[in-house]
Amino acid sequence: AVVGAGIGGSAVAHFLQQHFGPRVQIDVFEKGTVGGRLATISVNKQHYESGAASFHSLSLHMQDFVKQLGLRHRREVVGRSAIFSGEHFVLEETDWYLLNLFRLWWHYGISFLRLQMWVEEVMEKFMRIYKYQAHGYAFSGVEELLYSLGESAFVNMTQRSVAESLLQVGVTQRFIDDVVSAVLRASYGQSAAMPAFAGAMSLAGAQGSLWSVEGGNKLVCSGLLKLTKANVIHATVTSVTLQNTEGKPLYYVEYENEVGNGSDFYDIVVIATPLHLDNSSSSITFEGFDPPIDAAQGSFQPTVVSLVHGYLNSSYFGFPDPKLFPFASILTTDYPNFFCALDNICPVNISANFRRKQPQEAAVWRVQSPKPLLRSQLKTLFRSYYSVQTAEWRAHPVYGSPGTLPRFALHDQLFHLNALEWAASSVEVMAVAAKNVALLAYNRWYQDLDKIDQKDLMHKVKTEL
Repeated sequence: AVVGAGIGGSAVAHFLQQHFGPRVQIDVFEKGTVGGRLATISVNKQHYESGAASFHSLSLHMQDFVKQLGLRHRREVVGRSAIFSGEHFVLEETDWYLLNLFRLWWHYGISFLRLQMWVEEVMEKFMRIYKYQAHGYAFSGVEELLYSLGESAFVNMTQRSVAESLLQVGVTQRFIDDVVSAVLRASYGQSAAMPAFAGAMSLAGAQGSLWSVEGGNKLVCSGLLKLTKANVIHATVTSVTLQNTEGKPLYYVEYENEVGNGSDFYDIVVIATPLHLDNSSSSITFEGFDPPIDAAQGSFQPTVVSLVHGYLNSSYFGFPDPKLFPFASILTTDYPNFFCALDNICPVNISANFRRKQPQEAAVWRVQSPKPLLRSQLKTLFRSYYSVQTAEWRAHPVYGSPGTLPRFALHDQLFHLNALEWAASSVEVMAVAAKNVALLAYNRWYQDLDKIDQKDLMHKVKTEL
């Protein structure tokens, strides 16, 4: 049983089938729509991303899914971005790469190079996970996984802030306040006080080339479930009970939907939905386990995505003539902005003759904010608008109080895939967690303990090669 049909659930179904073979029977429970936090909203007969909008070029699992499913990358329609302080732009991108570099250097010295080196070092180590997974290695806890990639440095990065880590490598406070915090607000809705590891993964996305799926990113989820021939059950799972049997454990899963209640027995159960304290809808009870299971972590960050079809009020940003407004994307610094990011977005299907709307034309803008926008705030950002549609997400964990990192393995064959979100949260991180859980289930099933929580994997993998 897989609980949740977002990217984590659909990817783990695919990987489980890959390892256990075509005879494994997979039931995927989803109480909402397939795709989870990958979703679209329709405006004027066109569909736009309302959840995760793009992926980093180094998202190897996602790249692989797209290739296997015969999906295509969406053509990128480039646009310039800027960072807004609430009063003026602190940084504006131009069409000239060298001029952008010069501006960064002029404003911030070599801070941006130091940031880049720091992020690249983290990413280079994180990329080892693909090699480990290709060799069949898995980890039963988030700490073990991080330790195998970057030893205690990675584990420590989950306990100290982005700001602290960057100041240590010589990045200036001004650069952190202006640029780093704007990127973190746009991706996580949080500040540079969040942990360094999650921050580094988010900052990597700001530098790499980004891509998305033609037709909508959620096609990856529905495609993987179809490929796996998984049995999708539209229901809410209410409890998982351990049945005491000799030998391998058996789990009794109860669920409910409009039709009524149902239940079934499973050898392996993967929870692929966040189990957090402020989410009553994810209150799956675990019964019959000794010691008892309490997998709930802290709370999740509310994020509101508003798709506004209308005319941008460019004079709010210091451009009285809308024709002269050059930006397609605006990030904001911590204070005193009521929104985190504003983007002139393209539909998920882009025809060959598609062009981005000019600033004086009505366009679809995606506004990310911590709370639903008030009418007065919409009036501040837009001269006038035809429609506003919103999606409210609990998009990412609220990072902060350093606690212990959660475990993937809750019991012998009961796993919590979203544990990895408490180190960093992105679509690719969920795919990495899905592969880890599938390998963990497989290695435990066949008692291949040499492939679980191994120390010094870098050396082992080199020897195997």
